[in-house]
Amino acid sequence: MKNKKIDMLNGPLVGKIVIFALPLALSSILQQLFNSADLAVVGRFDSDKAMAAVGSNSSLVNLIVSLFLGLSVGANVVVARLIGQGRKDKANEAVHTVVLLAVISGFIILGVGEILAPILLGMMNVPDDVLKLATLYLRIFFFAMPFIEIYDFGSAVLRSKGDSTRPLYALITAGVINVILNLVFVIVFKMGVAGVATATVISNFFSACMILYFLTHEEEMLRLDFRKLRIRWEYLLGIIKIGLPAGLQSMVFSLSNVVIQAAINSFGSDGIAGSTAEQNFEFMAYFVINAFAQTATTFT
Repeated sequence: MKNKKIDMLNGPLVGKIVIFALPLALSSILQQLFNSADLAVVGRFDSDKAMAAVGSNSSLVNLIVSLFLGLSVGANVVVARLIGQGRKDKANEAVHTVVLLAVISGFIILGVGEILAPILLGMMNVPDDVLKLATLYLRIFFFAMPFIEIYDFGSAVLRSKGDSTRPLYALITAGVINVILNLVFVIVFKMGVAGVATATVISNFFSACMILYFLTHEEEMLRLDFRKLRIRWEYLLGIIKIGLPAGLQSMVFSLSNVVIQAAINSFGSDGIAGSTAEQNFEFMAYFVINAFAQTATTFT
């Protein structure tokens, strides 16, 4: 297992921080590329309205995901702290709390999202000629949330011991699957927006399964056993205490993009499509900076 983790407690840190942060940044960029691939395929092989429908959801999806990414930082800190203290049994208990929290939160977002999807898009001034397709994409996308949460929280557990590479491998695999399925569903089956949304759900399912596989084959301290899944309040409260402020901080950034997106939506489908293409690069630049911030948190 030594080649899968970084010793964050001994020796010089600068090189280790860079080695840890770069895969983390690439993982976030790959997650954003899921949306970019959706945009590229529907924009090239379907229509501008389909591209606008996918793009009008980007800032809203980031707003929702930001909160739970913040909570996953809390999970990362709680587990990393226990590892640093050498409390192996407690670290294992925290892992099972983290994974169950991921599952529960993912299904809560799925249920609430299915109900609120058209309302949220309506509040964002999505044009009538795009609203139906945008709602369809968002409702299908919400089925990916349990898998996204499992990936994010499971990756936080792996990163707590210095392993930021295997989460990247899981996303690379999922990204390849996403692109292939996008092309098949849109070009071959003519599914349009529904096709790229379905591809996103399936690809996230594979990344979640890979993370669960890694955790179930971990060394004893972090090994996941589904029979031991249980919410332990001391760890849950620690995750919330650290992760909720981090999530709310990220949401403030995302909320400004939602407000901007609502204004852009008033320009029609062409304006939405153009802005969406630009935003993908903006988010990627941010992810590089944020990766080093999360790395500093983990090492500390």
